[in-house]
Amino acid sequence: MTDSPTKQIKYPWWYGGAAGIFACVMTHPLDLAKVRLQAAPLPKPTLGRMLTTILRNENVMGLYSGLSAAVLRQCTYTTVRFGAYDLMKENLIPQGHINDMVYLLPCSMFSGAIGGLVGNFADVVNIRMQNDSALKPELRRNYRNAIDGVYKIYMHEGGIKTLLTGWKPNMVRGVLMTASQVVTYDVFKNYLVTKLSFDPKKNSTHLSASLLAGLVATTICSPADVIKTRIMNAHKTESESAIKILTSAIKKEGPSFMFRGWLPSFTRLGPFTMLIFFAIEQLKKHRVGMPKIEEEEEEELK
Repeated sequence: MTDSPTKQIKYPWWYGGAAGIFACVMTHPLDLAKVRLQAAPLPKPTLGRMLTTILRNENVMGLYSGLSAAVLRQCTYTTVRFGAYDLMKENLIPQGHINDMVYLLPCSMFSGAIGGLVGNFADVVNIRMQNDSALKPELRRNYRNAIDGVYKIYMHEGGIKTLLTGWKPNMVRGVLMTASQVVTYDVFKNYLVTKLSFDPKKNSTHLSASLLAGLVATTICSPADVIKTRIMNAHKTESESAIKILTSAIKKEGPSFMFRGWLPSFTRLGPFTMLIFFAIEQLKKHRVGMPKIEEEEEEELK
């Protein structure tokens, strides 16, 4: 995400969303297993056992349950948070402070909050569709796709209020995810290039920085992610506030419940973070959707 300090290029705002869709499709089975694990009762199965159970009971297509909702989420949540972050970097941060955490953190936090709110409805449908097959037949919602899910929730399951279920923890997660993901990627990439002499144009540099960013993001976001999953997956009769879910879970499962599913979360978020930043860097490298530049200018950018 970091460009040359001498000349900052303005890339299309939709790069983050497009890269998010690519990463989402590649890692969806891992995200599905993570959601199932977070919502599963004790004792929790392992990631491998959860994936095996899904394959045995739902076949290969079961690994892609809720994919349409996951893609819709990338079109909303990811597009907004990455787009807003880049726009703020380009227009609000002084050129000499483009890698300064004092400027990057507020930009990322605001972008993440807006993205979390805008994408909340897609997140509700996404979590419900991913976990539907794990419920008893009489409790299943049976959404055909993301649009059908949004329609049914709006018409028959509480309307806008239900589509905004869990918006507070989702905004908190959006803040934490964006700050810990995009900022740490920028910082790690800058450190690798300036301190360890990594080549800023090599894929190994991008993948190394994104792997470190994924590790940080998974750890910081785990508590909000677990609470968000439980709230959004709850049925109307068992809906509770985030505070009630938090206190009840701590009493029953101890504080460690906030990191329930950390390994499957990292197993999914690590590759997801690597893929999304790799895709963004490729879009930038090939200037997809941007006007052609003169050879002299191209040499200068190299």
